Amino acid sequence: MAAAPLSSAKRKQILRVIFISLLLDLISFTFILPLFPKLLEFYRNLEPASSPSSQNTVLNRILAGLNTYKQSFSRPISDRYDIVLLGGALGSLFSFLQAIASPIIGRLSDKYGRRTALLWSMAGNIASVALWVAATDFRTFLASRIVGGLSEGNVQLATAMAADVSDEQQRGATMALVGACFSIAFTFGPALGAALANVSTVAANPFATAAAFSLFLIVTETLYLYIYLPETLPSSRARAATNGSTTKEKPLSSNGPTRTNSHLLLNFTHFIFILFFSGMEFSLPFMTYDLFGYTSSQSGKLLGFMGLIASVLQGSVTRRLHPLRVVQIGVVSCALSFFLLARLTTEGGLYAAATLLAVTTATVVTGLNSLSSFEAAEGERGGKLGNHRSWGQVGRASGPLLFCSLYWWAGRDVAYLVGGVGMLGVAGLVFGGLKAPPSSLAGKKAVKH
Repeated sequence: MAAAPLSSAKRKQILRVIFISLLLDLISFTFILPLFPKLLEFYRNLEPASSPSSQNTVLNRILAGLNTYKQSFSRPISDRYDIVLLGGALGSLFSFLQAIASPIIGRLSDKYGRRTALLWSMAGNIASVALWVAATDFRTFLASRIVGGLSEGNVQLATAMAADVSDEQQRGATMALVGACFSIAFTFGPALGAALANVSTVAANPFATAAAFSLFLIVTETLYLYIYLPETLPSSRARAATNGSTTKEKPLSSNGPTRTNSHLLLNFTHFIFILFFSGMEFSLPFMTYDLFGYTSSQSGKLLGFMGLIASVLQGSVTRRLHPLRVVQIGVVSCALSFFLLARLTTEGGLYAAATLLAVTTATVVTGLNSLSSFEAAEGERGGKLGNHRSWGQVGRASGPLLFCSLYWWAGRDVAYLVGGVGMLGVAGLVFGGLKAPPSSLAGKKAVKH
């Protein structure tokens, strides 16, 4: 049977805990983003390839493989990008591990409860950041990224918990709240991480101060969750799990939702969107450097501008629109940005494209998560949302490699035109294949197809 509805006060209290904890988690996560170039350069200088004792280290074996890949292109690629390629490889590794872990974490949260799964995930996050604090060599730093990739579950579990405490009419606004955490964190987290990187307390690891503060945030978040987060898994499913029930639950019971969109279509749409979008994201530093000679600080300013716009949109527009309309607006905006990036020649054009990308950031993933949550029964929500995230992470793991290969082989114009055409294909899936769940339309204007 369905769980008793939450009181308004209880729901607001749970959403506050979800918002604060996710914000702490994402700020901690984004600390490292602007540090990657200097951090990886530090390890490369620590283990120079010219040194006989360092030639067979993990770092130099990875760099050798990346250089072989780089030299396969007809267009010369500056050595300036070696560190960027290494950072991209580590990012792909993290996403690949998340693709493996996300469905498992989701199913465990369905069986044992969101709170239990989240606290175990936080234990892994603490171990990951602690390894970064102690990372005086690249091998330890790599271990921290692997542990983090396999244990990070806050985002998907926050999404599942937000869906647990929201009815169909509240779902879109609640998912927008989760999305706003991303925008806020990506606006302020990288800047704070960069500032802390200038404070050196441990000679053997110049980034220990930033890592230690990140660890402080993660530990604080864990204690906060332990004290204030109640179990949000609907009580009927939680009791079944507590009693050790082994009865296999039907994907959509008589008390569950009527399926409007197949999970396969939603997951594939998520995958193909992230495939193109993440490739574009990773290529932006190359393009801005080639066209305008942008430094890291100028690139950071551009990202901050995008994050600020996305934050405003999440709080003012996304939360008020139907999830399907949100996705439609986002993919059209993304397609336009691709075509603009293919032809722009001025910084004004660049910031116009960045504005369109900010709209995309504020809408598509939030809307797809919301639509996916409508298609899952209470007892399978964690697993279904975990699978949905996994498909996106596969796209994020492969998109940068594929898109940047096209960028270097065929040039900027062709790469972004192909990306724009690909995003039009995503728009075809969204406008032609996805439908608005009937239960989500109450109180909102109907979405035309």
